[in-house]
Amino acid sequence: MLARMNEMEKKLAEYKCDTNEAICLKLVRFAEEVDNESTTFHPEYSHQLYGDDEVAFGYKGLQIQLYYSAGNLITLFKVKYSARVTENLDCVEHDDVEGKIREIIPAGFSCNTDDFISLLEKEANFKPFGTLLHTYHVHNVEEGEDFTYQIHKVDVSCPGIRDYHERLFIDVDDDPWDFFLVKKSLCQLSFATVGYMTVYNYYVYPDKTRPRVSQMLILPPFQGEGHGAQLLEAVHRFYCNLPKVQDLTDPSENYVKLRDYVLVKLCQTLPSFATNKLPLSFSDDMATEAREKLKINKKHARRVYEILRLRVTDMSVETKARDYRLEVKKRRFAPTTKNQLELTKMMRCLRPEELASHISQMDTALQQEVLEKSYQEVLAEYRRVIERLAQA
Repeated sequence: MLARMNEMEKKLAEYKCDTNEAICLKLVRFAEEVDNESTTFHPEYSHQLYGDDEVAFGYKGLQIQLYYSAGNLITLFKVKYSARVTENLDCVEHDDVEGKIREIIPAGFSCNTDDFISLLEKEANFKPFGTLLHTYHVHNVEEGEDFTYQIHKVDVSCPGIRDYHERLFIDVDDDPWDFFLVKKSLCQLSFATVGYMTVYNYYVYPDKTRPRVSQMLILPPFQGEGHGAQLLEAVHRFYCNLPKVQDLTDPSENYVKLRDYVLVKLCQTLPSFATNKLPLSFSDDMATEAREKLKINKKHARRVYEILRLRVTDMSVETKARDYRLEVKKRRFAPTTKNQLELTKMMRCLRPEELASHISQMDTALQQEVLEKSYQEVLAEYRRVIERLAQA
């Protein structure tokens, strides 16, 4: 009996598929690219649809095809497999992988490859939505030529933009959103979708707004070419020209590396961040100029200052390295100091055993160790930004 159960488990395991591998994404410009496996890419995550284990049961050789035309994102959706579990296998049922996709994919997609290919002819008439903000060029080493890219600011009132945004899985029901699209120019009349950024405009009393970056996506075929930095810089420059904008913020730690690079690139030309002023510590002039000219808040301006100061500091000179280290640690130690002051106020209300527990957590040597480790990590982050600036 046990042997038969083990045999059944082995047989059922053959019908488990990794959904990250099963989902096949593609940007298609020409008919011959539909069957070209080299242009296929896969999602990094699929747990939103197929659960935390990211596994679909009931199929062998599962392939969930989601192909999009490069410009207007006309969609082909097909599910293929070499075998599917049947009731003969102890009456088990296969997962509804197709239904999960149909729950989120906008209406109007095609399930027929020939129909999809015929719709590609309309791509020649596709024009980017919105107002052109910025044009730039990227040299492709593999193809040995320069390509032109455009960044557009999009208004939700543009004809067709709502359907297009739904195909990018962007919600456009709320008015305070701004949308920025990156397009690759394939020729004078044809463009391919590269990525996008969404920004939500929060109200700031009494008459300002605080735009906050919500999402940014550069599609895998275009990643690693610097489009994220170009997009963020163009968005910052756009908001800098709007008097009612107080500053631009972002929500994610994953966004820090890109933001550091772009903000340093913008601030390094400001007079208050001049080389001769950097060793004199962070100043109110720096915070004010960054906010007024570039819509950068004080917290981010201080981080920019630390990166620029590191760039001009000879860390091989002990006194200069010490001064820089103390300047950075002074900022990073501030939250710890605040917590200790709050704890002092609480001590009157703590029982002896509670007080002993908190005192043990305040061990000075441990705090210094944590602070030094944090400083070294920050230093490594800053140096990566400086290296990228030098390469640019």
